[in-house]
Amino acid sequence: MNFSNLDKFLQSENGLSRRLFLAYTTALSSIPWLGCASTNFYESFEENPFSLGVASGDPNHEGMVLWTKLAPKPLQLDYGMPPDVVSEVKWEVATDESMSSIVQSGFETANPHLGHSIHVETTGLKPDHWYFYRFHCGDFISPIGRTRTMPKEGAKADKLRFAVTSCQNYEQGLYTAYEQMLTDDVDLVFHLGDYIYEYAAKENRVRKHLGKEIETLAEYRRRYAQYRSDPLLQKMHAACPWIVTWDDHEFDNNWANDVSEKANVDKASFMKRRATAFQTYYEMMPLRKTSVPQGPNLQLYRQINFGSLASFYVLDTRQYRTNQPNGDGKKALNSQARNPQNTLLGKDQKAWMYKSLSDSSSTWNVLAQQVMMGTVNTQRNKNKSAVYSMDQWPGCVTERNKIVEFMSNHKVSNPVVLTGDIHCNWANELRMDDLKPEGKIVATEFVATSLSSGGNKGQGQSTASIYKANNPCVKFYNEERGYILCELTDKVWTSHYKVVDDVLKPGGKTSTRASYKVLSGNPKVIKA
Repeated sequence: MNFSNLDKFLQSENGLSRRLFLAYTTALSSIPWLGCASTNFYESFEENPFSLGVASGDPNHEGMVLWTKLAPKPLQLDYGMPPDVVSEVKWEVATDESMSSIVQSGFETANPHLGHSIHVETTGLKPDHWYFYRFHCGDFISPIGRTRTMPKEGAKADKLRFAVTSCQNYEQGLYTAYEQMLTDDVDLVFHLGDYIYEYAAKENRVRKHLGKEIETLAEYRRRYAQYRSDPLLQKMHAACPWIVTWDDHEFDNNWANDVSEKANVDKASFMKRRATAFQTYYEMMPLRKTSVPQGPNLQLYRQINFGSLASFYVLDTRQYRTNQPNGDGKKALNSQARNPQNTLLGKDQKAWMYKSLSDSSSTWNVLAQQVMMGTVNTQRNKNKSAVYSMDQWPGCVTERNKIVEFMSNHKVSNPVVLTGDIHCNWANELRMDDLKPEGKIVATEFVATSLSSGGNKGQGQSTASIYKANNPCVKFYNEERGYILCELTDKVWTSHYKVVDDVLKPGGKTSTRASYKVLSGNPKVIKA
C-alpha cells in the first residue's frame, strides 16, 4: 500500500491524530484499493450486466461523465461478477436517439476494484447540445441515455430548467415524483444528498432494505444496487445529466468529519467505514476522476457553469465540519453554537468558495448544498424558548453569517442557496443575521422536501403559520413529498414546488403546490 496520500490526510484539517495511524492502517487493510491489477478477462454473461441502467453527470461545455456498472445479479453481495476479472466495455455517443449518427466511441475497462463501474469522461463535443449514449459488453447493450453539454463559459444562455431533489428513502416511499420529473424535460437534476439510507431493514414498510445496517463494501454496493434497481430512478438518470453531492446517510446518520453520531465508536473502524462509503459513492455516481477517493478522502466540492447564466458551487458540509455543538439536536443559539471555530465547510473548501464567488461574472450564483442556511427557530410551543438545529447552519451560525456578509460586501450577483436534508419545503430570505429582520436581504434559499423519506405528509399549514410568525425570513413552508422545478432566465428565477399526493402506493399524482420567484438584482421572495 502507498501511504503517501494517507500521510497527507493525517496532516490535513480533517485528519486523524498520528497515534491512530497504526490502528487505522490495519483497519483499512481489507479495503480493495484502487490500482490493484486483475489478470482474468471476462465478458460472458448469461444475464443482462446493465441491470442498473446508465447515467451521466458533471457536464461542461465539451463533455460529461458517462456512467454504468456491470451487475448481472445486482442484489447479490457480489452483484454477479467474479471478484478477480476485468471486462471490456464499449461506449458510444450519438446525435440521435436511434444511435445511427455516432460521433464518438471508445473502450473502457470495468475493474473489480471499482465495483466493475465505468466512468467515461468525454471531450470534444459541441457546446450546448443534446446527445445520446449507450454501452456494449459481451452480447448485451445497455439502455440508451440522453445527456447534454453546457454552453461555453461566458456564453450567453437564454434559459435553464432543472430539478432539485434529495432524501429518497427506499423503505419509506415510492419514487413516484420521478415520473413527473421525466415529463418536465429538465436540462439537469441536482441531487443534494441522502441518495441511499444506511439503516437495517424494517418490517411493515412500503419496500424493504436488504440486510442489516450496512458497514462493509459488499453491503454498501448492494444497498446502492437496490436503490438503483428502481425503474423510475433509472429512467430519470437516463434522461439528463445529474449533479450530485452527499449528505449523511450515504455513510452514517449525522456524521461530522471523523466523529460518529454514536458514543464510544472506535475511530479507526469508523474511518475504515468512511473509506468504504466514499469508495462506493464514487463507484455508483457519474463523477469525474478528480473525485476518485483516496482512502477516507474524496473531494466533492466543485463548480459547474451554465454559460454566463448561472454558476453552481457544489458543497460538502459533512467531510470537513466540526462536531455538532451542544450535543446535536435542536438547541439554543448559545456560546457553543456561536463559537467562531465551528465550521461546516472547513478552511480549504471555504477559501475555494469565496474565491469562486468573487471571481464570478455569472448572472446567478448558486450554492448547491445540504443543510438549511436560514437561521430558523423551530420551536412550536410559544411558551418555550427558541431552538435551532445544531446539525444545520445554525450550529455554525458565525460562519454562516460571515458567508452572507461576504456575499453582500463583494456584491455577488444574485446569490441563491439550494438545500435538501430536512424533508420539508421552504423558501427563505437570507440576511447577514436572520435574527435581525430589519437587516438587508442578501440571498434567497429554496429548500427541497424529500422525494420519499418520511412517507405521506399533509401540507403542514398550522406549523407553517407558527414558523412564519416566529421567523421573518420564512416565506413558504410545506411538509409534502416531492421536488423543486427551477426555471431561470437572466431576469427572473422561478421555483415551482412539486408535491405528490401519495408515495405509499403506485399511482400517486404530482401537482404544483406553490411557485415563488426572485427578480435579478432583488433577493426578495415573491409569489409567482
